[in-house]
Amino acid sequence: MNTRQQQLDAFSRLLDIMNDLREKCPWDKKQTLESLRHLTIEETYELGDAILNNDLQEVKKELGDLLLHIVFYSKIGSETNDFDIADVCNEICEKLIFRHPHIYGDVVVADEEEVKQNWEKLKLKEGKKSVLEGVPKGLPALVKASRIQDKVKGVGFDWEEPHQVWDKVQEELQELQEEVTSGNRDAIESEFGDVLFSLINYARFLKINPEDALERTNKKFIKRFQYLEGKASEMGKPLSDMTLAEMDVFWEEAKKI
Repeated sequence: MNTRQQQLDAFSRLLDIMNDLREKCPWDKKQTLESLRHLTIEETYELGDAILNNDLQEVKKELGDLLLHIVFYSKIGSETNDFDIADVCNEICEKLIFRHPHIYGDVVVADEEEVKQNWEKLKLKEGKKSVLEGVPKGLPALVKASRIQDKVKGVGFDWEEPHQVWDKVQEELQELQEEVTSGNRDAIESEFGDVLFSLINYARFLKINPEDALERTNKKFIKRFQYLEGKASEMGKPLSDMTLAEMDVFWEEAKKI
């Protein structure tokens, strides 16, 4: 691994390159905070894919891409005299020190859960009116549900035992089935959302990240379906011309691979 000085030198090199790009490259010169936003989101998802694939070389590359974006935003901020990379670093340093009084103060904590509870209480002391203010509105619904549950847990609003959450899942499933029977589309959608929310809650008690779990299933399904497509191609027969029973044979084969 690199020394601290080598790490600082590498970061300094990146800052120098950013200065060059902003001054000399036509594309980089045109970028704004808004134009970079969607690219940053894409890079974040690419990092997530690399982590799920346990591809550490790809993780390294994607981290570099994200770091570039942070430096890019900071460079743009410096051009309007609003903030620069030092301000960004100092801001997060001060926040971390303030929110870790068990490290930088005299607060004693027993475990990870107490750390999380203190974290949310300290955020309220910073002027936030609700513990849910820190949940971005633009998050995908599944991720947002998970973050909401984490946040309220931090102030003690939570179930006590996993079986209570599972009972809630069963209750929500029953309510969904009742609405399916009634045929009320709006009510069905509402109850279906309740089922998903309760399942995400249960995943948290099982210490499973629901987003990661669903993405693993997505990848698994894609792999099996593409195997099915390959077998159909070998037969010279379009999937649309195959019976479900025929497709199921190859699907079961795919599950064994």
